[in-house]
Amino acid sequence: MSLPAPRSLHDLGFSEIEAELRASGVNPHHAKALWRAVQRENELDLESRDFSPPLKEWVAAHVGEGKTFFLDAPVVVDETHSSDGLTRKFLLRHRDGQTTETVLMGYDGRHTACISSQAGCAMGCVFCATGQMGFVRHLRPGEIVAQVLHARRVLAATQPDRRLRNLVFMGMGEPLHNYDSVIHALGIISNVRGIGIGPAHISISTVGVVPGILRLAEERQPYRLAVSLHGSTEEERSALVPVSKKWPLAELIDTCRKYGEATGKRIFFGWTLIAGKNDSPDTAHRLAELLKGIDAHVNLIPLNPTNGFEGTAAAAEAGQAFQRILLDAGFPCTFRQRRGIDVAAGCGQLKAEKIRASRA
Repeated sequence: MSLPAPRSLHDLGFSEIEAELRASGVNPHHAKALWRAVQRENELDLESRDFSPPLKEWVAAHVGEGKTFFLDAPVVVDETHSSDGLTRKFLLRHRDGQTTETVLMGYDGRHTACISSQAGCAMGCVFCATGQMGFVRHLRPGEIVAQVLHARRVLAATQPDRRLRNLVFMGMGEPLHNYDSVIHALGIISNVRGIGIGPAHISISTVGVVPGILRLAEERQPYRLAVSLHGSTEEERSALVPVSKKWPLAELIDTCRKYGEATGKRIFFGWTLIAGKNDSPDTAHRLAELLKGIDAHVNLIPLNPTNGFEGTAAAAEAGQAFQRILLDAGFPCTFRQRRGIDVAAGCGQLKAEKIRASRA
């Protein structure tokens, strides 16, 4: 009879660690020390820890290569730093060789990590480097948690007086396509006894996976919702976001209304400004009409060019006119700060560059 496949200790929530200890005859009270070491203190060498004898024996018997549990410790295979000194992008290799990206961004007094939820993406947005490479697989909860721990280790080593305060799921992949793993990982990440990033500081960005948005509302998930819209008509949106053919714009907007009514939470709508595609005053007026009655904040994002898309960023004047129309209509509307353009910090770009280089 074959032995069960090893599991990641980073996949387990606090109550699951308690259950594993209890099943092995160890007092679950020791879960606090193990959780603190793994989640709060980023420990990757558990055998070196000065645990109590029962926990030390459990770790020696159960954690390590060839044992019941392993620790997710992705390897940095590439790293880039922006010229502004505030953005660092990491290409991380997981146990099976798949790579994903994590970006650490510094702002005044705070740091934000942009996290991936999948290797590749099935949504196919035409201007997105990850969408252009296609879907490979979902990430496990532990692989998501490990990205956050990596960002915290980098900060601890380089800026020990700073801490990671915010997370955005705007890296590789569609978070709501990997719903269960993402939500499980966020339960671990937001646990105050561990990493402790509060739900109000965590944003889940979706291209419009309607069932996932409805599930967030039904489950009263406390995280912030960001919806990537990019088009004010079905034709306009479908040309940029193919998944709109599965969940049409009208259905998505109706779902957003239901989400707002059920949760009372504001929705952040992302809008990538592309010259000649979706940056006209008429488009801005249609968008304002579309969002009527929704507690909405619109984030405008000048296009980050990719090799697989011929579009260009909207001119500054067009973007400012677009913003003014939305502001006059009563919607908060801001330009998202562009970070790491010189280091290909856009979703999937670093991995795409490595793939191209390997084929050259």
